[in-house]
This record gives sequence, structure tokens and C-alpha cells, in this order.
Amino acid sequence: MRSRRGAGVAALATVMLGLVGCSAPAPMIQPAGDTIDGGAPPELAPFYSQEVEWTDCGSNFDCTRVEVPMDYDDPAGETIEIAVKRFNHTGDAAVGTMFVNPGGPGGSGIEMVEATTSYFSRTLQDSFDIIGFDPRGVGESHGVRCFDDAQLEEWYSKVYDLDTDEGWEDYVADSTAYGEACLENTGPLMEHLDTVSAARDLDILRGVVGDDTLTYLGFSYGTFLGATYADLFPDRAGRLVLDGAVDPALGYAEIAAGQNVGFERAYRSYLEDCLGGSRCPFTGTVDEAWDRTVAMLDELEATPLETEDPDRPATDATLISAIILAMYSPAWWPTLTSALTQALDGDGSQLLLMADYAAERDEDGHYPEDEGAFRLIDCLDYPVTLDREEITANADALAEANDLFGPYLGYGEVGCATLPFQSSAERVPIVAETAPPIVVIGTTRDPATPYEWAESLADQLASGVLLSYDGDGHTAYGSTDCIDEAVDAFLVEGTVPPDGLQC
Repeated sequence: MRSRRGAGVAALATVMLGLVGCSAPAPMIQPAGDTIDGGAPPELAPFYSQEVEWTDCGSNFDCTRVEVPMDYDDPAGETIEIAVKRFNHTGDAAVGTMFVNPGGPGGSGIEMVEATTSYFSRTLQDSFDIIGFDPRGVGESHGVRCFDDAQLEEWYSKVYDLDTDEGWEDYVADSTAYGEACLENTGPLMEHLDTVSAARDLDILRGVVGDDTLTYLGFSYGTFLGATYADLFPDRAGRLVLDGAVDPALGYAEIAAGQNVGFERAYRSYLEDCLGGSRCPFTGTVDEAWDRTVAMLDELEATPLETEDPDRPATDATLISAIILAMYSPAWWPTLTSALTQALDGDGSQLLLMADYAAERDEDGHYPEDEGAFRLIDCLDYPVTLDREEITANADALAEANDLFGPYLGYGEVGCATLPFQSSAERVPIVAETAPPIVVIGTTRDPATPYEWAESLADQLASGVLLSYDGDGHTAYGSTDCIDEAVDAFLVEGTVPPDGLQC
């Protein structure tokens, strides 16, 4: 059993969870007393009735900012703004407005909607004004701030031996320092980045644009945002599509265990494809190629490869980051094949480029200013404790179950347990008892949100409808006409696809 542990690898474990979009729904909170707008408490009326100014912000786009309470328990207190960008429909008449979320948590809906012509079908472009927004803590909204570039570069390069007391204590101290930096640079918003608050923001956005019900297409973490919305506001849930779902009843360790299985399944599919081609750097069976990859990790841990940047060799963490990135889409598979071939020839440059892309590090060494958003959002949705024995047991179980990905997925709980604010959320199924049909999509070899999670969410939802895509990569919309046509017909016409449709 191996247990690899560097700060960069620890961050990698959190990034993987972040890319999944795993957020825990809190129990539904019923407003007290008289209500407005179909259920919102009266003290929120000014937020729902606010008039916003839309300004031109690009070809066929306009933008605005919407004010929301920072703390929904104190709506008369401090407020924040949510940045919104709208793609205006290209057809003769819009069916309505469709909100989108790309996942993360921490993904920018504004960036997603800017690429509308790449993400969404012509049918959706013609039929909807498509709205992307940066959730609280993200991007152009009131964003999270933690470490600067130099601090991140230093932290990601550290290595800890967590089998020793000294290594554990250093890791806990450095993780604590990260959390303290987030609090200092983000301020009190840091305590209010949970998904329930984001879902309440989404309902205000719906009210501000004048829609009676929400039409929504969410991916990865966006499935939890959408499902949480349906649980909080079932009477205002319209046509919701959740693509790449996470089981909301799973805890932190169970999520990591599921991803451990998901990435193994995805990488074995890649290896089978690779070995069937003429340029694969591996030979033999899938099992033999798997073992050779594990050996490469051992070799890079002992002796990192030179790259075009003499100060940044390619390590085992670089390789695992590149592999993980490529598992999100088969479009990345040829690049991974080339990078592995180059690495086996002694050059880690392409692996480093892929790892930097995954970390959103540009060629000048800059990371996104809001790079901490995914961690803080996830951590407020997941209750964990700083129990070394339990965390170590979880990490050992991952390494025992999977000798390639498992050693890199442990100890992520430390990053949450050392934050200044701890989660009070509960990991419970989402039912959304009175909501209309909700379409849930699962991909059979999805690495980050295993297919079983979509089955589970669709089963939990009182009105869940499951669509299955037999394929590779993370999420399904845009990968096959079968899924796209079913989703488009549901969103535009309200035609509910047959439960259990397989594509």
C-alpha cells in the first residue's frame, strides 16, 4: 500500500471533489409567517422586486448585477451582488429564460454562457434567453480570496510524510494557515457559501427576470444546486435537467470512494482504447498498462522528469493530474497519449502543461483569484472532523482499493476540518416531494460522478426521470444526439422523456 502526500496532491484530492460538484443539501427550511412571491418571506420582498439595469456586454449578450442577502438569516444585514450574463435568444420568439450552472463548485456560469454556441444546441439557443451567473464566492460575483500566486506555488510544492507526527502536524498547520488566509482576504462571506444560500440566490434571480418557475440545466455540482432548489422551492421548480449527478446522501469519505471507482473505470476504458491504436506508449493487456502507469508514478516520485521549465520538474502529482484531466473528456485522450509517450522518453513537459491546465495556472504562473471557492463551498456542505485516526483509515482504504488513484485521494478532509468555520449541513437524500418531473442524466463511465450516483439521485427524487448515456467522460449533454434531443424536447416543449431511456 502506498500513501503519497504532498500539498499539491492534497489540493488535488480537493480539486477532484470540487470538479465533481459535491455539495450537501441542508434540510428544507420553511419560511415563517406571511409570504410573498409564492413562498419567500416578506423581508426578502425588496430583493425579489429590485429593478436591475441590463447593459450590453458583447455580441448578443447583456449583463447585470443582482443584490442578495449575504446571510439569509439576517436579510436586513449586509448584502452581496451576483454577477449575471444573458445570451439573448436567436429564434423568432423565446420560450422563456433558462438558467445554467457548469459545476465546480466554483465554476463560472458567466464563462459558460459566453460559450453558448459551443455548449448548447441551436434549438436551445433559438428558444431561450440563456442566463449564466457566478454563484456567491465565484468569479465576478463577490469572490473568494485565499492565497496569492506565490503562496500557492510554495504550498503546492511541499511534501508531507503523514505517517509521522511531524508531517501530520505540519500539514494541519499549513492547511490551517490557508483557511486563515481565506478568512482574512474573503471576510464574513466565507461563512455563507453553502449551496442552500446559492439556491436562494437563484430563486431571487428567477424572480428578478420575471419567471414564475425556474427552467434550469445544471452540470456536475450544478445538479446539486438544482436539486437543492427543487427541495427548497418545489412549487417554483419548472423544467430542471441535472447532468452528472452526485448522490446527496453520501458523506465526504463515500464521495472519495466513489470517485476512486469512477476514475479507475474511466482510465481502464482509456487504456483499452489506447492499446487498440497504433500510437499507444503501452503494450500488452489493460492490466499490464495499468501496472506500468503505477510504476511511472513510483519512478516520478523518486526522480521527477525534466521539463521545459527548469524550476518545475514533472512529479508523480503532475502525472496523476494530467490523467485526471484527460478522463473528463475523450477529446483529451490523444493529448494524454502524447504526453505519456513523451514522459516515457524522458520529457515531462507535456504532462506539466496538462497539469497546469487542470489547475488553471497560466504560463506566467497566475492562478484564478477565486481558486479557493471550490474548497470553501464544498466544506460548508460537508461535515467533517479533524480525527487523524479516521482520516488515515479512510486514506488507507482508498489506497488499498485502487493502487493508481487511491493514494492521491486521501486526507482531503483536513482541508475542511481546519477552516475557521465548520459545516452544520446534513447529508440526506433529496426528495423534492411536490416538484414536477426532474430529468437526471448519468454517463456509464463518468469518472467524477459515477453512473450509480445518477441512479441514486433519480430514485431519491419523487419525480426523478433517469436518462443513461453509455459513454466516456464527465456529463452527457453535447455528446450524443439521443441525449440532446430528449433534453431539448423536455426543456422547450415539456415533453418528459421515458424514465430509463438509454442512449
